[in-house]
Amino acid sequence: MIRRRVSVSGLVQGVGYRYLARKHAERLAVTGWVRNVSDGTVEVEVQGPPTAVGEMLRRLEQGSPESRVTGVTVSDLDLRDDDEGFRIVR
Repeated sequence: MIRRRVSVSGLVQGVGYRYLARKHAERLAVTGWVRNVSDGTVEVEVQGPPTAVGEMLRRLEQGSPESRVTGVTVSDLDLRDDDEGFRIVR
C-alpha cells in the first residue's frame, strides 16, 4: 500500500473534475479524498495498492472531458488507517 498527495493545476474547477476523480477512485478501489483549493488547483490524497494508485494518478493527469490539466505535482505520504472510501471534501 502507498499514499500520495496530488496537486492538479489548470482548468480543473467547475468542470466536474472532483466527481470524475471520485468515480475513478471507486472503480479502482482506492481510498482518500479530493477538494478544490482557493488558488484554483485541486488537491487529492489517494491510498491503495501501487498499481491502482499509479492508474489513479494517470487518470488525474488526463482529467475530465471539460478540464484542461496543465500541471501535476505528486508527493509521498505516510499511510493512514482511518480512510473509508473516497470522498469529495467541501
